[in-house]
Amino acid sequence: MIRVSSVDGPAVPPQPPIGALPPPGTAAPHGAVAAPEVTPPAGWPTEAGAGAYPIPPYPVPEPDRFTRFVVRLYDRSPRWAVPLAALGCVALGIGYTLITDPTRSDPTAAPSCVLKLTTGLDCPGCGGTRALWYVLHGDVPAAARHHFLLVFALPFLAYLFVAWAGRQAFGWRLPELRVSNKLIAGFLAAWLAFSVLRNLPLAPFTSLYV
Repeated sequence: MIRVSSVDGPAVPPQPPIGALPPPGTAAPHGAVAAPEVTPPAGWPTEAGAGAYPIPPYPVPEPDRFTRFVVRLYDRSPRWAVPLAALGCVALGIGYTLITDPTRSDPTAAPSCVLKLTTGLDCPGCGGTRALWYVLHGDVPAAARHHFLLVFALPFLAYLFVAWAGRQAFGWRLPELRVSNKLIAGFLAAWLAFSVLRNLPLAPFTSLYV
């Protein structure tokens, strides 16, 4: 039966927009493509409604108690707490270097380099503590003699730390150093070459042996 309006004439059922797909399970009008039926695999939960896509049954893992504690502590701590903790770690390392005086300690005293004790070769980090001790005492040539790459990298590391700590604690906007992947790869390659050359028993590389 067709309802007739006295004003507008026969009532026409609403038509879907051009290009719209009809709901799954309904007949498609002339010239349209019907939406495919979605049949979820057995055992997969689905959302309410016909044709809903299946939801994979992979539950999100809950963080453990320690992780929740760390996240909650970080959220509740003031913004300067993390930079202060990092500064405390740096201060502990500097204090240990100044107290122990690695330039006068016995090479076999603990803690010592396992690689050098077993093979007699300098590891990539050998001489770094002594180089830091000389830098703290203002003797840059002696520091470079023990670990040139550490002395070269220290100013950049110090600036990166100050820029990060200042932004976290005080909102400073210092110019950022762009450290690309190529730059990191180049520095690691130079470090590897330095570690090999300092162990060669040939002049002038013997001056790098510590």
